[in-house]
Formats: sequence, C-alpha cells, structure tokens
Amino acid sequence: MNLRQLQFFREVVRTGFNVTAAAERLHTSQPGVSKQLRLLEEELGVTLFARDGRQLTHLTPAGEAVLEYAERALREIDNLIRVASDHRDPGQGTLTLATTHTQARYALPAPIHRFRDRHPEVRLRLYQGTPQQIAGMVVRREADLAIATESLHLFEGLVLLPCYLWNRCLIVPPDHPLAQESPVSLQRLAQFPLITYVFGLTGQSRVNAAFSEQGLEPEVVLAATDAEVIKTYVREGLGVGIVADMATGSVDEEGLVALAADHLFDPSITSIAFRRQEPLRGFTRDFLQEFAPHLTPEVLERAEQAEGREELQALFNELVAITDLP
Repeated sequence: MNLRQLQFFREVVRTGFNVTAAAERLHTSQPGVSKQLRLLEEELGVTLFARDGRQLTHLTPAGEAVLEYAERALREIDNLIRVASDHRDPGQGTLTLATTHTQARYALPAPIHRFRDRHPEVRLRLYQGTPQQIAGMVVRREADLAIATESLHLFEGLVLLPCYLWNRCLIVPPDHPLAQESPVSLQRLAQFPLITYVFGLTGQSRVNAAFSEQGLEPEVVLAATDAEVIKTYVREGLGVGIVADMATGSVDEEGLVALAADHLFDPSITSIAFRRQEPLRGFTRDFLQEFAPHLTPEVLERAEQAEGREELQALFNELVAITDLP
C-alpha cells in the first residue's frame, strides 16, 4: 500500500465514482487508476467498491470504513508537509482564496494589497464562485480559505469565523420617484420592480425575509451575481437596485443615487472558512488578521483546538457579539 493508492481511492469517491474524472484531476490515466484500486483491494483483502460490470457504483461497508482512515492518513501527511514548509520557508508559498464576486471586487483589494507588502514572496491565487463552489474548493484542498456571506450551512465541516457586518443600499437614477424620498419604507419599495442579487449570494436571504415578514411580494425583474451588472440595468430604467453598501462608492460618478437601506434589512455577516484539524501556515494567519483584525492569534488558536461543532459555534457567536466588529 502507498499514499498514491490512497489518493486515487479518495479522488474516485470525490468524483462520484467516475474513474475517468478522477484520473484527469490526478493527471494520470484511467487504466492506471483502476489498476491501483485493484491492487489496494488485493492488499487489504476486502472489496472497497460495489460494481455494476466495470462501473463503480458506491462504497461497500468496508470501503466506507477504509475511506475514513485513508482521509485521516492523507490529512496528516498534508499537515506534516505544511509544518515542514512553514519551518523551512516561513515567508514563501502559495495562498489560495476562494470567494464571491462582491468580496473579490470590493472587500479584498485593500487587505490583499497590505498582505502583499508584508509577504512579497507569497504567491496569491483568487478564485470566484458561488458559496457552494468555494466551500467545495476548500474541502477538496483546492483553496486554503473561503470568504462568503450566504449559505453558511455549506461550511459546517470547516472552521467558520465571522469577519465583518455589512448592509445594503438602494440605487436609482436621479429622476426616479424614490430619489427624493428619505427614508424609503419597505411598503413603498415593494411598489417598484427590483434588481438585486441571485438568491444564495451576498445576503439575499435577508432581503427576502424582510419582505416576507411584512407580507409583501416584491417583483424581482432581474437577479445577478454582480453589483456592476445590477447598476447597469438600473441605469437602463429596469428597476430599483438593491446592492451591498460597499458597492456604492462611485454611484455618483455613474449617474446614480444611493439611498440608505439599513433600516429595511438586517445586516449580513461575511465569514471566512478553513479546514479543521490542519495547521495554518504563518502567512495564512497574517492574512486572516489583515482581513479581520479581531481574528487574533489567540482566537485562531481557540478555533484550531475546538473539539466539535458546539465549541466552534460558541466562538462564532462570541465574535459576532464583539461591539467593535467592523
């Protein structure tokens, strides 16, 4: 038995028992993967996969048990490599971030710039996607950190820590009826077609909940993943835009008017997630504190040592309650 066989075994499971897809991810051939899986089964003396002809369909009970230990062994090997790398080259390596468009466009540029000044030798990679996609990237070790607002249940298997609170603004053309009204009521807003984020992105559930609690059914004529797209269609007169307040900095220059909406919708929490039971590299800790200063070394140590979901949730709630949380 060797580590490569365990990697093949884990990847085949992750790809839904698609050996060809697993081979592509592992940069090897499909026959090579199949051969190593057979050798692993022969050495262990058990059948790991149920088969329909040549097609793998699911794990056997023995396969389920072996997978747990295989993942643990591979995780510990990764931890060993991380620890060694941090001692050998503490200022070098790669930090991969996975996040949504709004965070990448508005929240991350400043902390990334400061981080680059402090760690010029660290390579940064930034991927954008939905909360489901970026959570999966961290689980599959394709990214080190995930930054998102919605669908936090997707991150239950990870360490999840709150970074900052934010709210929304309304954006309208200068000649729109709401441009002269302050404050705007939810009932009044519901009289106009709306352009906002796709559900599951950027705190959209808070918007839906606010209308629902008032027994209102707003007309959403366009949903987008990008605040810039929303602004474009607001300028075209399609409706009132609801965007993250961080996205409204240049609306005056864009021929739009921003109206406060923090009295209409509850604030949302942007959180950051990383894998449990894995040591964070020194520069990863530095980035976490650069992005959210309250994530001190003491807080991160508590997060790393938390033994279960209850302890992590208690820490999350404690951090949310911090009065000076940005």
